[in-house]
Amino acid sequence: MSHDAVLIIDFGSQVTQLIARRVRETGVYCEIHPYQKSEEAFARLRPKAVILSGGPDSVTREGSPRAPQSVFEAGIPILAICYGQQTAAVQLGGVVEGGHAAEFGRADIEIREGSALFEGLWEVGKRYPVWMSHGDRVTQLPEGFVVKATSENAPFAIATDEARRIYTTMFHPEVVHTPDGGKLLANFVHRIAGLKSDWTMGAYRAEMIAKIKAQVGKGRVICGLSGGVDSSVAAVLIHEAIGDQLTCVYVDHGLMRKGESEQVVSLFRGHYNIPLVHVDASALFLQALDDVSDPETKRKTIGRLFIEVFEKEAGKIGGAEFLAQGTLYPDVIESVSFSGGPSVTIKSHHNVGGLPERMNMKLVEPLRELFKDEVRALGRELGLPEAFVGRHPFPGPGLAIRVPGAITREKLDILREADAIYLEEIRKAGLYDVIWQAFAVLLPVRTVGVMGDGRTYDHVCALRAVTSVDGMTADFYPFDMNFLGRAATRIINEVKGINRVVYDVTSKPPGTIEWE
Repeated sequence: MSHDAVLIIDFGSQVTQLIARRVRETGVYCEIHPYQKSEEAFARLRPKAVILSGGPDSVTREGSPRAPQSVFEAGIPILAICYGQQTAAVQLGGVVEGGHAAEFGRADIEIREGSALFEGLWEVGKRYPVWMSHGDRVTQLPEGFVVKATSENAPFAIATDEARRIYTTMFHPEVVHTPDGGKLLANFVHRIAGLKSDWTMGAYRAEMIAKIKAQVGKGRVICGLSGGVDSSVAAVLIHEAIGDQLTCVYVDHGLMRKGESEQVVSLFRGHYNIPLVHVDASALFLQALDDVSDPETKRKTIGRLFIEVFEKEAGKIGGAEFLAQGTLYPDVIESVSFSGGPSVTIKSHHNVGGLPERMNMKLVEPLRELFKDEVRALGRELGLPEAFVGRHPFPGPGLAIRVPGAITREKLDILREADAIYLEEIRKAGLYDVIWQAFAVLLPVRTVGVMGDGRTYDHVCALRAVTSVDGMTADFYPFDMNFLGRAATRIINEVKGINRVVYDVTSKPPGTIEWE
C-alpha cells in the first residue's frame, strides 16, 4: 500500500493498541512494532511521524527499553507518551528520577503556554482532565524543550521542542478517560505531521482485492467460517476477488446463539451464493463436552474438535492450496509483542486455537491490517447486512462458556431462549447499538421459587450488558428498573427452567479479563 504512515513504537503498555485505533480513526495509516524491532520497522516503513508508547518499565533501570536513536535524528514529528516521554528525555540529554509521588488515574493539567499539539483545543490558564499512569517523572528537560502544561505530580505534563517537532506528554491521550485525547492525536497527525486522511475502507477494499488476485491466481481457497463477523467479512472480500475459487466450510458446533447457524447458511448460500459446506457436528461436540466443567478444558476441547472436523472436510475439497483466515491486526501485534509485556494477552479467553501447520497450506489473511471496528466498516462497504455486521461480539467457544459448569443440551436450549428474549427486549428499547455487548449466562445454581400455586426448583439466569469504545475497558449499562423488570418477567414466564433473573453490574477497568 502507498499510504503515508505513522510508526508506533511499543514499550509494553497495555493500551498501546488504543493509540493505533485513535490514529486510524483520523484516517491515517499506522503500524505498531515492539521497541526491539522498531529500527527495522522504521527503515522499512519510512514513516512520516513516530509515536512512542507508554510502558511498565522504569527508565532509571539499567538496560531498560529505548527508542532507536535514528528516530530522533530523522527530523520527523515525534509524540512521546508517558514512558515514551521519559525515554525521549533521557536519550536527548534530560534526567528522569524515581521516588516521587506517583500519579495513577484521573488528574487535571493546567496549560502554561500554547503549542501546536493542542492548538484550537486547550487554552492557556485553564485546567483540563487527563488520565495519568506513572511513578517516575522527568526532573530535567533536554535542551530546547519548554514546559507547556503541569499537573500536581507531573511538572512536565506536556513538554515540547516545537523547533524539532518533538512533543511529549506524561498523560495518556489514547484512553477515553482523557476526554480530548483523540482530538490531540488528530492535531499531531494532521496539523503537525501534515498527513492526509487517505486510510479508508473503500481504498482498502480495492487494494486488498488486487492483492488477493495476485496472491491466489487460479488457485483454490478454503475459508473456515466461525459464524462471526471476522471470518464472514474475510470470506465475502475473497469471494469478490476470486469468485467460485473460494469454498467456505462452516463447522456448526451447536453452541451458537438462537438462529445464528441458520443466518450464516442463508447469508452465504442465499444472499452471496458462495459455495458453502455446512457440517452439523453438534452431537460430536456435546458428547465430548459431557461432564466437562473447567472453562479452559472446554475451550481446548472445542478447539481440538473444530480443527479435526475442519481438516476432514477440507480434505474432501480437491486442489485447494490456500487457507483463508480472519486474522486481525491485534492478533498480529500480540504475536510479536515482546515477551512478558502487558500487551501480550491470554488469547484462549476468547478464541479456541488456530489451524495446524500440518495442513501445509498458504495463508490468505485479508484482514490482518485491520482492527475490529475497521472490519465492521469494511463489512458495510462490502454490503453485508447491518444486523450481521453490527452484531455484538461472540466468543469462539460460544455458549460453552456462558454455561458455567457441566454442559447439557437442555441447558443450552434454556440459555438460547433466555438470551434471545433479552436481546429482543434490548432491540425493542432501541439500545442494541448503544450497548457494546449483551448476553445471558445460565448460572450453575438453582433456587426454590413459587410460581402461581406451584413450587419450582429451577436455574438462575444472569444478564450482562456493557458499554465500551475500545473493547479493552467497559462499564455496565445502567438499565432502568422498568426495562430489567420487563426482561426478567418475560424470561421467567416464557423460558421453562428459569425462576430467577439477576443483573451483573461489574465494570471492566484496563487490564482485567471479562468474566464470561
